[in-house]
Order: sequence, then structure tokens, then C-alpha cells
Amino acid sequence: MQDYQLKTATWSPAEAPPEVTAFLSRPAIDPAAEAVARDILAEIRAEGDAAVVRYAVKFDTPEITPSRFRVADAEMEEALQSVDEDFKKQAAEADARIFAFARAGKRRDWDMVTTGGGRLGEKYMPLDRVGVYIPGGTAPLASTALMTATLARAAGVREIVACTPADREGRINPYVLFALHLAGVGEIYKIGGIQAIGAMAYGTETIPKVQKIVGPGNAYVAAAKKLVYGEVSLDSVAGPSEIAILADESADPAHVAADLLSQAEHGTGLEKALLVTPVPELIPAVEAELIRQAAQLTRLDKTRPVLENGVMAVRVQNLDDGVELINRFAAEHLELLVRDPRTVCAQIRAAGAIFLGKWTPESAGDFAAGPSHVLPTGGAAAMFSGLTVDDFMRRSSVLELTRDDLRDVLPVIEAFGRVEGLDGHTRSAQIRFSS
Repeated sequence: MQDYQLKTATWSPAEAPPEVTAFLSRPAIDPAAEAVARDILAEIRAEGDAAVVRYAVKFDTPEITPSRFRVADAEMEEALQSVDEDFKKQAAEADARIFAFARAGKRRDWDMVTTGGGRLGEKYMPLDRVGVYIPGGTAPLASTALMTATLARAAGVREIVACTPADREGRINPYVLFALHLAGVGEIYKIGGIQAIGAMAYGTETIPKVQKIVGPGNAYVAAAKKLVYGEVSLDSVAGPSEIAILADESADPAHVAADLLSQAEHGTGLEKALLVTPVPELIPAVEAELIRQAAQLTRLDKTRPVLENGVMAVRVQNLDDGVELINRFAAEHLELLVRDPRTVCAQIRAAGAIFLGKWTPESAGDFAAGPSHVLPTGGAAAMFSGLTVDDFMRRSSVLELTRDDLRDVLPVIEAFGRVEGLDGHTRSAQIRFSS
């Protein structure tokens, strides 16, 4: 890593160099991945289990068959026995924190009294059956099991289904299985990638259809989720990880570098890490720390490509310009390593999750704090929000009018019925006063 050079640029709202514009312009959905996903999904819709097996064999587990899709009780028991007690204790702590945060934020039924003595309100009901996707890839993301399924449990979902790829021998990491069990998942299928999304969205002979699919994944999973929208409900686009850090002179270069590396180490090669600062001398100090700390990582081989292609430091004139650039980036994770993070936070318009101050590293959000780490990526934070307990709920409006209420709104109904040419609508209200 001694030959590493951090890519740098200078940016202002009036002058945006092309390299910064290119860094910000990252498609939430890869068109090439979408083309691949479309073809595979069509086969799964038409052929069910047969197509799922074909692609599971091709990409993940050579010996998979429909009878082996679902994790058996004996496999789960073996996994529970093999997980160390410290992890069980800490995972239970994380689960409790996530559950408590979800319950505190859960929306509740409400109503209001109308002028005529009726009532208007909203009713919230959990979905019946949801699917969570847990990526396989290069790391056993046990935390994602809790950051998805625990929220569904807090919402009261009756059937929680999980899909996650098995290894070449047909095994799922025992820590992932333990976390899924802890989170309340009742069905676990050894299926990953596009084929998992298709199976949950359309249903197969072996895997019953779900109502909603949530969870992050690679570019192909994100593309598949987009394509099945309408067959099922979705959370958001959650693909390769990214982080942005806005830092002033109070920031510790070692902290900045460590936090940039925390996302670069995911290892798909598509991660993004952006440092924005009005302090020029911070950048070489961070570069030196990146070199020093990266050399100590166990996943340096996977991290280095991201450091070379997906990490950038941008100099700005002042914090206000930095905030503007940060808002345009719309990061999945945003850290505010500045003297007054709460004041700066009030100016943020787009970010999946915002981490305030030196004692709130992104890793706390990934594993322990409480809010879900399933967040929009690829700039989608400008349009979408992170996963919450409400994503597992349905909302119904509830209307109960009295005679006086209907009489009060009758002129409104009549006016819109006349303008829109819908006299049947008008009559359905008028007829109640003619008898």
C-alpha cells in the first residue's frame, strides 16, 4: 500500500470538476445486471423450482435440489450448538436494541372527531408473509438477519421467510442461521441471488410467494428487486455499500480513515467512500492513515480495489459548500465529524442514516445501535428511506361519517361529480337523503 495515492479534487457549487461529477453519478441499478435479471426472472416465473435449481447450481451450490432448499431442523440445531456463547450474548443484545427501537418508532392507530360527530383515522396492520434477503458473498452478514427480520417480528408479521445463498457444499454459515433463528424467521431457504428474489416474488412449488421483499444485495439482487415490483412490495434499492464523511479541523485523521475503510472492506469492488472537507491539510493526513490502517486489514485483497477506484477526498471552500456536495451525493451512510454536528445535521436533505460526532462510527449503526442498516444506496437516498418497522405494516384509512357529516360534504361531492362527469358518485351520496 505504500504506493497508494488518495484521489483528490476541489469542488464548488459553481465549478464541479468532471471526476467529482463522475464519482457522484453512480446508477442505483446497473443496466447490464438488469438485463441478466430480466431473463432469469422470466424463467423462474415460467418454470418455478426447475429454474431456481438451474441457477442455484450454476452460481452457488452444485448439488442443490428442491427437497434441500429449506434448512432442516437438524441443520438449525447443529448451527445453534456450534455458535460460541459470547456471540449469542452479543447478538441477543443487538436484537433487543433493534427490537426496542422498532417498537418505539412503530406507528399506531389514531382517529379524530369530525365536526358532525363522526370519526376519521388510520389503522395499521402487519403484513402476513414477508421475505428477507441476506447476502452471502464474501462475508457472513449475520447482522443483516437482525436488521431485517427483527423489524418484521416487532411489526407482528406472522410468517417471516429468509433466503440466503449456501456454499458449494450446501451449508449456510452457522452464525447467520443463529441470527435468523434469534430474529424469529420461520422458514430459511438456501437460495441466493436473482433466483431467490424470483422465488419469493412469484412463488414456486417449494417456496410460497411472499407479500414483500426486503434486504440488501449485490447489483443483480438490486436489479431483480426492481423488476419484481408490483408482484410484491419492496423496501428500497440497497446495493453496494457507501459512506460520505463531512469533516472539519476537529476531525481525527485516524478516525476518518478507519471509517472510510469500514465500507471499503465489503469487497464487491463497487463500494464508494467520499471525504468532503474545507481543511486541505486533513487530506494528506487521512491518506497516510489509509495506507497505515489498510495494511493491517485481513481483507486487504478485497479492500484495495475499492481504495483505488471508489475512494475520493474533495476539498471545498467552507462547510456550507461541503453540505451542498454531501446532499448531492445522497449517501447511504453520512458521518458528520464536525464541531457542531447537530447544527450541520439540520442542513442535510438526503442521506440514508446520519451519524453525528466522533463517538458515532458507522459500524455502531451496522451492528448495534438500533436503527436498521438496510439503507438506500447509489444516490437513492434522495428518494427513498432506510428500512423501518413501518415497512412491514399496511395502512388503511378508516372513515365513519354521521348524517350531519355527509350533509356538510354533499356540496363538495356534487361539485367534483359534475366536473369529472361521475354522476354515479354524486347519486351515491344524494340518495341517502331522498329516503
